[in-house]
Amino acid sequence: MIKNKSYIGIAFIILVFGIYAIPKIISRIKNNDIVKGSSLDNISGAEKQTNLLQIGKAPSFELTDQNNKKISNADYLGKVYVVEFFFTTCPTICPKMNLNMLDIQNKFFGNPNFGIASISINPAHDTSEVLKEHASKLGVKSNNWHLLTGNEDYIFSLANKGFNLYVGKNSTIKAGFEHSGLFALIDKKGIIRCRKDASGNPIVYYDGLEKEGVKSIMQDITILLQE
Repeated sequence: MIKNKSYIGIAFIILVFGIYAIPKIISRIKNNDIVKGSSLDNISGAEKQTNLLQIGKAPSFELTDQNNKKISNADYLGKVYVVEFFFTTCPTICPKMNLNMLDIQNKFFGNPNFGIASISINPAHDTSEVLKEHASKLGVKSNNWHLLTGNEDYIFSLANKGFNLYVGKNSTIKAGFEHSGLFALIDKKGIIRCRKDASGNPIVYYDGLEKEGVKSIMQDITILLQE
């Protein structure tokens, strides 16, 4: 008799649970949010997919490439692209940056949704003709790799104020110019993206001189190309 009462009690509990829970489950299925939870709901769609941070909108620009063609940030919309600041007569870090960028080009060569913008900080010397010769010697093959020149003040402002990537003149060094060796990564919507470091802080830009930085940006380009 006691056993029967236990069974009746269990059945009653199951019945009450069904009346309460099943309509909620059906509702979530209809709304296509059966796997959603409060912690997930607070994460942006991009971060759910990639876990890459969104730093902010990349600055607008319009410059002239090695083919004497006007190129602007609008030409890169719909593409994942990398930005560097360099100059062709640089005797120190630029050759290494360019070679690492060449590895990035070769990794994604043939993908129409990937591009590179290499912006000269010595435009008085780096004309379209000079950049075209430099591109040929370097091994630039991608139609979406633009080596860019223009007005010096405009380019310095674009680097220092637009991207926050330092460039400057220095008369005490042979080259006459100095700049960071960092690469900026821009997504298809024109947003600067990056990963976190080991401490959870945004790295913002990728080291264009070290293999680890190049490896990281290649990984993150692959992720963004899939978005």
